[in-house]
Amino acid sequence: MYWNEHIECMPIEQMRELQGRRLQDTVFRVYQNVPFYKKKMQGMGIAPEDIRSIDDIKLLPFTTKDDLRENYPYGLFAAPMSEIIRIHASSGTTGKPTVVGYTRNDITNWSEVAARALVCAGADSHSVVQVAYGYGLFTGGLGMHYGVEKLGGSVIPISGGNTKRQIMIMKDFGTTILCCTPSYALYIAEVLEEMGVHPKELTLKSAILGAEPWSEEMRRDIESKLGILAIDIYGLSEITGPGVSCECEKQVGMHINEDMFYPEIINTDTLAPVADGEMGELVFTTILKEGIPLIRYRTRDITQLERDICACGRTSVRMHKVMGRSDDMLIIRGVNVFPTQIESVLDRFSELSLNYVIYVTREKSVDMLEVKVELSENLISDEVKEIEKLQQRIAAEIHAVLNINVKVTLAGPKTIERSEGKARRVIDLRKI
Repeated sequence: MYWNEHIECMPIEQMRELQGRRLQDTVFRVYQNVPFYKKKMQGMGIAPEDIRSIDDIKLLPFTTKDDLRENYPYGLFAAPMSEIIRIHASSGTTGKPTVVGYTRNDITNWSEVAARALVCAGADSHSVVQVAYGYGLFTGGLGMHYGVEKLGGSVIPISGGNTKRQIMIMKDFGTTILCCTPSYALYIAEVLEEMGVHPKELTLKSAILGAEPWSEEMRRDIESKLGILAIDIYGLSEITGPGVSCECEKQVGMHINEDMFYPEIINTDTLAPVADGEMGELVFTTILKEGIPLIRYRTRDITQLERDICACGRTSVRMHKVMGRSDDMLIIRGVNVFPTQIESVLDRFSELSLNYVIYVTREKSVDMLEVKVELSENLISDEVKEIEKLQQRIAAEIHAVLNINVKVTLAGPKTIERSEGKARRVIDLRKI
């Protein structure tokens, strides 16, 4: 089994010393090679010599996605293009894509953290891993692919889509670990049932699920329907891709590979650090990256950190499941709403599936929320009165959690469009 015990179980003070040295090297590198950072630091009266330990990270400027877009495509690269052997980019659906570059060492380190994530999910050199994340400019597919190869397992680079073929491959090739989005894992379970294939006919043991926020309720749903262990993984292309952090089999938070990625949690409004255990925006500094090192990058993801030692023996700091993104958070009549909060309510009702869409509209300057959710195929009653009562119960439960009134619309089974990648949960019609 591949496991970097020296790093993953390193005493905390020793880790902090390592982080401090690597932060100093990173700050010096970006100051010398990235005009954007040199100008930022000079404007704040900061020199590389001012960074003496990891505690001095608070002196450094933040970096945002807008900074990457404004320096498109290569303005934040700290290595010459002759040393860049891989380029990835975001989808660019809201403007120009964010472009990231990797040196050979960056690819080696990315493979390392992806391999650590696989081991967290119980993988070893005998594992057969089906990577159903997209390949291409998206980092998901190739990130896990290289991790499997680093581990010495067998990788099936099937990419996303063609679900019936995915299931055939799982069954025939003896897949033991599935890598995909959580919403796609649920869809696979649905198609399995349609095909008359029982999960016990597969050799699946676990799934590594990421690329979108998902609730504990969805985890239980996936585990029960597929008969597997569902493991949460976190990553973003700006930092490296999948493998920034991952749950172990204890499922008590995602272990951050903090020898490469230093995490902070800040208050989104004040940008001040918050105490461990408090919710806030996740910020990362890459302390070993060569191609495009980022200083205090604001991920916009909302979570919290825990620093107690995990029962698995790993000493690394853990992050909770991402509740949502600060820029995806809905503010409805003054109330902050995350889709995962609504999802957790919907899962309490056996009459429903977890296929849903949230519509946001505006009527006479008042924001309105509609939750459209599918009825379960197992629902016995189709009487109008029973359906109306169910809608009222769901709306009351959501009100109890969010303290706002919502409209609940019940849709027939399998009438909401499925996703074979990231699920689109929110449709904001206020901008149209």
